[in-house]
Amino acid sequence: MKISNIDFGNNLFLAPMAGVSDIGFREQCVKFGADVTVSEMLSARAMLHNPAKTELMTISSPLEKIKVGQIFGHESDVMAKAVSNPLLAHYDIIDINMGCPAPKIVKNGEGSALMKNLPLAREIIESVVKATDRPVSVKFRLGFDKDISCEFGKMCEESGASFVTLHARTTSQGYSGRADYEAIAKLKSILKIPVIANGDIVDQKSYQHALSTGADGVMIGRGAQGRPWIFSEILGKELSDIDKFKVISEHVATLRKHYEESWLALYLRKHFLWYTLGERGGSEKRLQLATSPSVDESLRILAEIFNGK
Repeated sequence: MKISNIDFGNNLFLAPMAGVSDIGFREQCVKFGADVTVSEMLSARAMLHNPAKTELMTISSPLEKIKVGQIFGHESDVMAKAVSNPLLAHYDIIDINMGCPAPKIVKNGEGSALMKNLPLAREIIESVVKATDRPVSVKFRLGFDKDISCEFGKMCEESGASFVTLHARTTSQGYSGRADYEAIAKLKSILKIPVIANGDIVDQKSYQHALSTGADGVMIGRGAQGRPWIFSEILGKELSDIDKFKVISEHVATLRKHYEESWLALYLRKHFLWYTLGERGGSEKRLQLATSPSVDESLRILAEIFNGK
C-alpha cells in the first residue's frame, strides 16, 4: 500500500489504545515488525486549551517508521485547528477517531457516537482534510447498534479520507462476540480507497483470515498487549529465541526517560500482567506484580519469572 509518498511496507498497523500504546510499547512493536504506529487518542479540544495535558502523549521515537496521530472531538472547527498544532507536526498521517465505544467519549458525542450523525461526521472529515496536506484517515466501527459501515465508509471516501480502518463490531457489541470479516470484505468491495482490517487479529491464522477479506492491511490492538512480538509471529518469523525480559526492560527504560517513577509504578502494572500471562510459574508472582510499590521491585519479580533471560 502506498499513499502519497508514504510506503506502508507490510501494511502492519499497531492500533491506538488509550492507556496502552505508550512510546515504549510502540518501540517494541516496531522492532518486531510493525510498520505503522498510532498515538493514543488525542483530544482536539485539550490541544487547544490544555496542551500540557496532551504533550507527553504525543512524544514519539526515532524508531517509529510511519507515525499516525489520532485525534477525537465533535467540533469541526476545533478538530481543524488541532491539525495545525505543533504537537502534531511530527506525525505523517492524521487519523480521526470515529469508533471509540468508551461511554465517557460517546456521552460527549465523540468517537463512535459520530456514526449516529453522518452530517457532522462528514463536516469534521472535510474540515480536517482541508486543514492539512497530510493524508487523513478515519477509524470507525460497523455502526452504533447496526451495520452502516458501507454507507459510512463511502461518506469518508467522498469527504476526502485517504484510507479507512474498520473495527468490525458495533458500539453496542463493545469487544464481545466476533469481528465481522464479511463486513470488511463488503466495505472493501465498494471503496476505491484502501481499507484496513481491525478486530480479533491475534495470530498468523487470524491475520490470514483478515487478509482474505481483500483488506489492504491489518491493524492489531489487543492481540499485541503483552505480545509486541505478534508482528514477527504473523510474518512467520522464528520466536523461540525472544528474550522477553529484555523486551520488558527496554520498554521500561524508554518510559523512564519521559515519565516520573511514581506514575510508572502504577501505570506499568497492567503491561507487566499482560507480559506474564500464561508464563510458567508466573501465576504465583502476578499478585505481587499487581501490588508492587515500585518499578524496580516489579523488575525484580519479572526477572524471577523469566529467570533473567
